[in-house]
Amino acid sequence: MVMGLTVPRFSTADLEQFPTDGQRYELLDGLLLVTPAPSERHQLIAARLLVGLSRHLEAQPRIRVVGPGVIARDPHTQLQPDLLVYEPSGPAETDWRGPRTLWLAIEIFSRSSKVYDRMFKRGAYLALGVAEVWLVDPRERAIYVSRPSGPDEERVTGTLRWRLAATETPLELDVNGLFSEP
Repeated sequence: MVMGLTVPRFSTADLEQFPTDGQRYELLDGLLLVTPAPSERHQLIAARLLVGLSRHLEAQPRIRVVGPGVIARDPHTQLQPDLLVYEPSGPAETDWRGPRTLWLAIEIFSRSSKVYDRMFKRGAYLALGVAEVWLVDPRERAIYVSRPSGPDEERVTGTLRWRLAATETPLELDVNGLFSEP
């Protein structure tokens, strides 16, 4: 007799019981995703993106840029993009479950996260209402841009132009500069 394999399904409440051990614990429809702490290179790229986006959006006090962010949909989904650009529905809270407008989710590939980021999280972010997703690939020195309406992804090198509806001028991001060594 063959017994079926039981795969545990977790809830967002279960995440509170996981250790604070430097790993990133996320849920996608109850499936637990675990990735190790990011590398120094990953964090340098994230910091450059955070600074560039923050400077570009500083005249928009209602728009926030954080890294990492959280997109939670109870009871079984809680994802943490490396960076998140959003408009909150109210003052900063300790809980990420409140409604907000999700403008941009960014994931920076590492060897341990590339498959999850591209195959699962990109589509999940779009399905959860994120207007645009950037997948940053340090090995290829490129950013893959995805939107709900359009091709699966557009590969960008050189200059990435991004415009939030609330801003007059687009952000012009030097993609090669993201990957330069200090």
